[in-house]
Amino acid sequence: MDLAYIIAGLAVGFIVGLTGVGGGSLMTPVLLWFGINPATAVGTDLLYAAFTKCGGVIVHQRAGNIDWKVNGWLTAGSVPAALLTVLVLHVWHPDVTTLNALIKHALGIALLLTALAILFKTRLLALTRGKQATSTDGKPSLPLKTFMVGVLLGVLVTLTSIGAGAIGTIALFLLFPLIPTARLVGTEIAHAVPLTLIAGLGHAGLGHVDWLLLANLLCGSLPGIWVGSHLTGRVPDGALRPALALMLALVGLKLVW
Repeated sequence: MDLAYIIAGLAVGFIVGLTGVGGGSLMTPVLLWFGINPATAVGTDLLYAAFTKCGGVIVHQRAGNIDWKVNGWLTAGSVPAALLTVLVLHVWHPDVTTLNALIKHALGIALLLTALAILFKTRLLALTRGKQATSTDGKPSLPLKTFMVGVLLGVLVTLTSIGAGAIGTIALFLLFPLIPTARLVGTEIAHAVPLTLIAGLGHAGLGHVDWLLLANLLCGSLPGIWVGSHLTGRVPDGALRPALALMLALVGLKLVW
């Protein structure tokens, strides 16, 4: 067991529990900082996300906070997209340098998008007020739009391990602005589990998962999420979210350039 990785898992789990910011957008940059190569960081973080979010699915299902119809539309797009992305990586089989460069640039772009989603969440949600998407049957085009969001998330999450949380949830808010927030968050968590599991197992097949590292991260993250979730609301959201957005933007810019 490596104490540094356990502490990293504890810190990220605490922030995720406190703010709701996706673990991928925080954990993958931390692993890169530790010197883990990008491909292994992404593959390990995908399975880390799948395991940690399983508990969230149970809690939200008991509370009735999962819309399985919307989840089905998302999954119909994201899981095949994830499988196709993994298949392309298998067939292409790029050398380590090329693959790491691709993942680093995709990761940087995903971090920048996540930072924008966090920073402008309130303004984005304000744009949706007054729309008529009061239910999953509100507009005939909603299933197709939700499916396309799933496709984009499938590719993005498979390449970077980022997007299922902040970006996916914001997309659902924009599509279904009048559905209760807790129900949309629960739906996105339920969608993230099969997506990250499939993508993570695909990366494991490519040899991109460090199983000992994964065990260390989970040892720290599970108690961290529990503690952070009990402190939610005690830290001013107006101060915490901009700080997180700035941190993610700086890391993203460094990876892209």
